[in-house]
Amino acid sequence: MDFSLSDEQQAYVDSARAFAQAEMAPHAARWDAESIFPVDVLRLAGEMGFMGMYTPESAGGLGMSRLDASLIVEELARGCTTTAAFLTIHNMATSMIGKYANPEIIEQWCPELVMGAKLASYCLTEPGAGSDAASLRSSAVRDGDHYVVNGAKVFISGAGSTDVLVAMLRTGDAGAKGVSAFLIPADAEGISYGKKEEKMGWNAQPTRMISFDNVRVPVANRLGKEGQGFAIAMEGLDGGRINIATCSVGTAQQALVEATAYVQERQQFNQSIAEFQATQFRLADLQTELVAARNMVRLAAFKLDANDPQATTYCAMAKRFATDAGFDVCNQALQLFGGYGYIREYPMERFVRDTRVHQILEGTNEVMRVIIARRMLMEGALEVIK
Repeated sequence: MDFSLSDEQQAYVDSARAFAQAEMAPHAARWDAESIFPVDVLRLAGEMGFMGMYTPESAGGLGMSRLDASLIVEELARGCTTTAAFLTIHNMATSMIGKYANPEIIEQWCPELVMGAKLASYCLTEPGAGSDAASLRSSAVRDGDHYVVNGAKVFISGAGSTDVLVAMLRTGDAGAKGVSAFLIPADAEGISYGKKEEKMGWNAQPTRMISFDNVRVPVANRLGKEGQGFAIAMEGLDGGRINIATCSVGTAQQALVEATAYVQERQQFNQSIAEFQATQFRLADLQTELVAARNMVRLAAFKLDANDPQATTYCAMAKRFATDAGFDVCNQALQLFGGYGYIREYPMERFVRDTRVHQILEGTNEVMRVIIARRMLMEGALEVIK
């Protein structure tokens, strides 16, 4: 096993880090404070190739591995957690279009999506269907060469400010086999958007409810076959869990870098607080947790790239561990800043607020434990998960 990065991978890291430092980090606090959705920066990210990282090359994307994409996302999250997180959501939706749409739809939408000229939202969660995605009720009823869509989606990132919606809708009976995936123009007649939610964090991207009232969607806009939507959604969620775990790792890395610098400058009792053993032990523990989280995320990405039969379990483990560890690193880094960590002059409180939701997104960490435990309890599973 070789854990070092190739020259190409290091080049990805370097370019993403330079972009994050120049275009994201200097503005992240203002985006958060003023709830600015930085569409212009997302377009610049598109010019760098960051908006179509694992969209197939046949659809105009880069066709990157999930491991290589994770290297980029970690660096972007160091610049702005919220913007990096939206970028990963856009990537997930765009890759679904590039992989499962018919050639005409791909030609119509993907060139501008992979360049960031148009933005995509992913619509799965409903008022009564969060982690239990198979129970969604929003419907798409076939009517000739169209489907008629009714229902609602909630907690949709970018809603009201994006151009296209990738929506999971019920086309058949109850359960997973009755779900299909669709591309729906965000301005289609019959779509309405709720109020912009006031959130604890993730303020640099809007979150709204979306309502569908007899929205007519051409059959040609269906992604994949009828009834394939749940499988497409679960495939997306495996990658989404790596993405959100990576955002936690990147933010935690930045928090730890800034905390390490701060404790060497801060004087108490005629010495820097870095000289206290308690501080050194805390830094050592945080560094260890962060490296463990990063390696678990990269292992899960490797498993997903290799189509390993255990990939879903590894993605769940990585998501659970890295989002818990990432939040803890940010929280402990804030503690090292003392009272200064709690005020907005420093980014620590923003890091804490922005990473807290990662323990809920893409399936709560409690659901991740269910996924892991169910796999463990299958006959012979522990001989494979190791």
